[in-house]
Amino acid sequence: MEYQPNTGAELTPETLADRMSARVHIARRAVDLRANATRPRLRPRQARPADPSSSSLEETREIQSLTRVFQDLGITYRRYRSQLGGPVAPGLRDAAYGFRADPSLASLVIVAGFLDELKLLE
Repeated sequence: MEYQPNTGAELTPETLADRMSARVHIARRAVDLRANATRPRLRPRQARPADPSSSSLEETREIQSLTRVFQDLGITYRRYRSQLGGPVAPGLRDAAYGFRADPSLASLVIVAGFLDELKLLE
């Protein structure tokens, strides 16, 4: 049997959903590290009264992870627009509003799809 070197292609996620899931996973680790940091924030957050309908800590961190990836995508797109100019990609604004209304991996993938079509995620 002939030796075939590992090209790394087996390790890279293939679908856009897989790639976004991998980015959310990395962001989740960063959120968890920040939450467990021993050094306090420079500016402490305002204490809010407890809301009985508020989400659990796990859900909150998941939303923070999704939002962090969404913000990174926004930075990438704004950098692209500042270089090329022109109008916003049709449908992207609605997709972004959809993500903000209901942050989920599915709505993040929709936003990422617009950037992927512009070859900004490669």
